[in-house]
Amino acid sequence: MSIKILGTGSALPVRRVMNEEIVRMVDTSDEWIRERTGIGGRHVSVGETAASLAADACSRALEDAGKTAEEVELLLVATCSPDEVAPCTACRVQDRIGAGNAVAFDLNAACAGFLFALHTAWAYVEAGIYQNALIAGSEVLSKLVDWEDRGTCILFGDGAGAVYVEKCQEGGILGFVQHADGKKGGVLAGGGRQLVSPWAGRQDFRRFLQMDGREVFAFAVRQVPLNVEEALSGAGLTVGDVDLFVLHQANRRIIEGVAKRLGAELSRFPMNLEHVGNTSSAAIPLLLDELNRQGRLKRGMRLVLSGFGAGLTCGACVMQW
Repeated sequence: MSIKILGTGSALPVRRVMNEEIVRMVDTSDEWIRERTGIGGRHVSVGETAASLAADACSRALEDAGKTAEEVELLLVATCSPDEVAPCTACRVQDRIGAGNAVAFDLNAACAGFLFALHTAWAYVEAGIYQNALIAGSEVLSKLVDWEDRGTCILFGDGAGAVYVEKCQEGGILGFVQHADGKKGGVLAGGGRQLVSPWAGRQDFRRFLQMDGREVFAFAVRQVPLNVEEALSGAGLTVGDVDLFVLHQANRRIIEGVAKRLGAELSRFPMNLEHVGNTSSAAIPLLLDELNRQGRLKRGMRLVLSGFGAGLTCGACVMQW
């Protein structure tokens, strides 16, 4: 038993910030950003929230699947930039779309969050607890970025992607892996709030995201191919059996490095980071929805999804579309 994606959806803020606008804020250039990241622009919230973006993406995924919100049994939102601590983003989404019959909660595994949520939904369905799930990755990272730090502000964008999945007897997820390395969590961290209480006093946390770009790059280029090969091995497949590799959209150079290590043609690695940037947990479902609506995903195709990010967390999933 497994789960199959029957519908996809996505949502982006209306405001788009091109590299030329970033150049007026920090010491960089459009050429420099494009050469090192492949990013030309990103969408930035001007009022949209993690919940509103996720709700729009979920509604579109349900419409694509021909389902109603009342039919959803499990609603998961992966996010590392929630609007508030409580209630969780998933409960806000449940209310917005009218999915009153669904169990709803959030997961945070940063850029690997959507994959971890997808695997969680699979576990619930395989256990016989639920028959379907609505899974979103949604981020408003612009509020966590230091817009005077050229090492991070050029990378991140806001947005949401979602998928609707149902139990299936054939196809669907064929294999997966998940890993975490908390010892290296400091290479990409931040977004904390100031803690104030009568007992703790005032303790300052890192307000903005901070990243050791070289360490993250090295981790991704080394670990992603290992994850992909491990997941393929578990599914009894090889790199040559895969039609498309849908990777976390962090950096074009990372994706190129992964393709080279796997010995796979870069044409099998679709990318959309040029116009959306790095949207963390939203990246994979955003790209899936784009590919789906372009008609590039055909039933029976074999896909590999792979994500990596803060934690450090990483994982891969092999599925038949």
